[in-house]
Amino acid sequence: MRAYHALWPVTTQCRVLDVSTSGYYAWLKRPLSKHGQRDCVLGDRIVALHRAAREVYGRPRIQADLRDENIFTSDKRVARLMRERHIQGASRRKGFMTTVRDKEARPAPDLVHRQFTASEPNKLWVADITYVPTWSGFLFLAVVLDVFSRRIVGWSMANHMRADLVVDALNMAIHNRKPENVIHHSDQGSQYTSIAFSKRCEASGVRTSMGSVGDCYDNAMCESFNAILECGCSSSIGSERSAKRHSRSSISSRASITCAAATPRLATSRRRNSSGA
Repeated sequence: MRAYHALWPVTTQCRVLDVSTSGYYAWLKRPLSKHGQRDCVLGDRIVALHRAAREVYGRPRIQADLRDENIFTSDKRVARLMRERHIQGASRRKGFMTTVRDKEARPAPDLVHRQFTASEPNKLWVADITYVPTWSGFLFLAVVLDVFSRRIVGWSMANHMRADLVVDALNMAIHNRKPENVIHHSDQGSQYTSIAFSKRCEASGVRTSMGSVGDCYDNAMCESFNAILECGCSSSIGSERSAKRHSRSSISSRASITCAAATPRLATSRRRNSSGA
């Protein structure tokens, strides 16, 4: 009723809703209940946690952060308070196929077997390709991630998905880390099974490893990282429609900053996985 004061008189609203005018005014002057006061405090804390997570976290991860602060409440209450404050987690856009397998190419064996662990840096790298929609077309991003530190050690951006894209990302990783006998794990995309990429790996002493076809779990670490990166970029750039209004050059600059600065922060222990742990 209070929201419609400018449209209809209070007496008319009370008559339609079959409530007394005196009761309505008494409700207006009534102090906030203890439960309402707790909701205000909890809602303010939820907003602070959401902003600290760069407005990426949804209800499960926000609730996990609350538990870390010894604040235990139901998921429905957290969802209600988030809804009342018009905040929500970042979600991924509709998928775009970036992995096209070359049926005539011979893929490398799987040396990882979903064991994404490393005892020290530059022992295991995982790689993948993702994309950002722009007004002038798609901008493709290839990344190389060090499993030990969960940091991006190499990346490359272009308006195509040729083998040069992943070779340039590998070149940056090799230049930055100078590894010895590192394993490079990826999917079976034609870029990673190309002759140019294979020769670069052989020349640098990089051991190639590839997961099975059509199984995202075989490259789950980099897939998960790209999902977080996409959500982080979408929250900073805006919706897909507004992102398309940006040119490739402007988004390329933002993606470079994200890979160089924001990406290491996303990969630290501060970031929760999809289960909220």
